[in-house]
Amino acid sequence: MASALSLNDPGSDRRNFVRRSALLFAIAMVLIGVLVARLVQLQILDHDTYQTRSDENRIQVQPLPPPRGLIYDRHGVLLAENRPVSSLALVNERVQDLDALVAELRLLVDIGEEDLANYGKRLQRKRRPYEAITLREVLSEAESARLAVNRHRLPGVEVRTELKRHYPFGAVMAHAVGSVRRVTEEDLRRFDDATNSNYSATQFIGRRGVERFYERSLHGEVGYQRVEINAHGRILKVLDIEPPKSGQDISLHLDSRLQIAATAALGERRGSIVAIDPRTGGILALVSNPGYDPNLFVTGISTEQYQTMISSLQTPLFNRAVNGQYSPGSTFKPVVALAGLSNRVITWEEEIQDYGWFKLPNQDRIYRDWSWRQGGGGGQGIVNMNRAIYRSSNIYFYDLATRLSIDQIGSFARQFGIGEQFAVDVADASSGLMPDPIWKQGVKGEVWYPGDNVNVGIGQGDVLVTPLQLATMTSVIANRGRVIRPRLLNPVEGGQLPLEFDPPQPLPDVMGPSPDDWERMVNSMEDVVHRGNRGFKDGFGQNGTAWAYIGRDIDYRMAGKSGTAQVVEIKQGEEYDEELLDEFKRKHAWFVAFAPADDPMIALAVLVENGGGGSSVAAPVAREVIDYYLLPKLDVADRETLAVDLADRQ
Repeated sequence: MASALSLNDPGSDRRNFVRRSALLFAIAMVLIGVLVARLVQLQILDHDTYQTRSDENRIQVQPLPPPRGLIYDRHGVLLAENRPVSSLALVNERVQDLDALVAELRLLVDIGEEDLANYGKRLQRKRRPYEAITLREVLSEAESARLAVNRHRLPGVEVRTELKRHYPFGAVMAHAVGSVRRVTEEDLRRFDDATNSNYSATQFIGRRGVERFYERSLHGEVGYQRVEINAHGRILKVLDIEPPKSGQDISLHLDSRLQIAATAALGERRGSIVAIDPRTGGILALVSNPGYDPNLFVTGISTEQYQTMISSLQTPLFNRAVNGQYSPGSTFKPVVALAGLSNRVITWEEEIQDYGWFKLPNQDRIYRDWSWRQGGGGGQGIVNMNRAIYRSSNIYFYDLATRLSIDQIGSFARQFGIGEQFAVDVADASSGLMPDPIWKQGVKGEVWYPGDNVNVGIGQGDVLVTPLQLATMTSVIANRGRVIRPRLLNPVEGGQLPLEFDPPQPLPDVMGPSPDDWERMVNSMEDVVHRGNRGFKDGFGQNGTAWAYIGRDIDYRMAGKSGTAQVVEIKQGEEYDEELLDEFKRKHAWFVAFAPADDPMIALAVLVENGGGGSSVAAPVAREVIDYYLLPKLDVADRETLAVDLADRQ
């Protein structure tokens, strides 16, 4: 019993208890100290860092897209506007089962496989967390309502209403105004950092025409808003906002009423009409037919629709007015005639005998006149320059072209914009071609032959022009040698000019012709239209002059020139038989004109692709367009009806 008690030492137990308690207390104090130190670090030392992280999870800075600037015609008619459009979008981070969600959505709205494919492509692009991605481009009011009612059971689904581009005139104005397309990854890579930031909330960018040329001004400046969001990414409240700056509105010289009339005059035929006000250089109409509906590229175009467009032989996406390059045919003869006068190799009174054919010295090749191929092998008799213009004598201009060097013809023609790009603000306008020996050697590896001059003399061979260039040439003649660059922008008086518009240096007047030469050339071109009352035989105007078709019962004086441009080469000894040729190998029909001849208000070029004779096909179109401009016949209601009909047809 005694030994057992001796083993239990109360003093020792107390000492052990105190030591253990002290150790536990020390450990607890150390742990509390660590916690306090950590709390100090979090709440005081690293407060700003963790506050920022918290804000990044709770607060987002979201870019706000700027409303795109509007485009008006010369009368204040809207050519490009913005309309609210509802679309269906998904926040991918909140979608647990995409297939199940799509199955539910298809009970409410129509979602096609192409919509899903496009959604997948957009999902792969760089984006912000919880950024909504478009699944269906356009929703009807009924579809929007059905989604709103069922939104509580559709996590990750958003119905967004945004301003999107709309073109009221559809295909009628497509090539004149241009269109927007979706911003691509390539666009973003091409931008610098500042520009890229300005497009951070933008879906569309100007891709063609005016929309492309004035993109910087039309786009505007992006805005921003700071918003508080919950864990699901929904916006709880807007903390502050910097509103976007709307794009700049611009006005054009285009006359929507004339554009409609010109499109109607062409009808179903492929071709182009460009009309210019010679006094200002303002482009009044710029038609390329057929056109396309630019709204399809905003609201969503299917792969099938796009493939149909790009594979069509009618090439509706091709802008014939500024990119189509064609031989000018006889419309080029006034320039060659003025070149001959300027270089003093011929006079107005000098005459030649037109037998209907022409041969260069020591050559066997025969160059025939258009009348020879029509069966009138005797030619046109004695012709001087005036008669050569209104009768369109090829023989006269074959002979004249051989008296001039190609450098003399080329340098003179370039003053009219042939082979040059004179337009101030027409996006991607082609320069055409005014050939010369250096060009031929470099491109074809051949020397320049005298026969090349012969072909150039009647606007054939390698000479190429666009309808815009030919309208510019006609405007210069209408101005008696004064050159005014063609332009689309019609600045509002006292208004701000777009950023892209840099008024160019004025071009010098055409050098060489005297004032008398200009007036006599205008008179000769008037004879093309009006000389039919002076005793010509009925029907003579089918190829060489326009009088038989447009000069009768006309209420003003018009100056013009027809042209028929060969598409395929006709070999020596062969006859041109239009009926045997494929449609796309038939001749192009041209007509250029300005009116009133004494004080021109409009100058134009009309092209009918593969249309045949310029006098019989293109001249009546020109007469119809000029009549409409100078002698208005349709009231506003009629014009609106015509615009709708044309849009439906396109």
